[in-house]
Amino acid sequence: MWDDQFEEILRPFLPFLPPREELTPDTGLRDLGLDSLGMVQLLGTLEEAYGLRFRDNALTMDTFRTAGALWDTVRSMLPSAAS
Repeated sequence: MWDDQFEEILRPFLPFLPPREELTPDTGLRDLGLDSLGMVQLLGTLEEAYGLRFRDNALTMDTFRTAGALWDTVRSMLPSAAS
């Protein structure tokens, strides 16, 4: 699964996710209130937190469909994933 930092970053962008509800890889982000402005803000926050840049091919609706899809995209861009 993902690290704690990812979930701490993601949760504030999901206004319909109850505070104690578990966030799973299949959690639909749009269903929980992630809108297009939130996606842009989340993107910048993730880039800053993880020291990475989202590639153009990662900027799709599929990337932001579920928590798991978003984490897989972030993880694939981490320096440790390249080695």
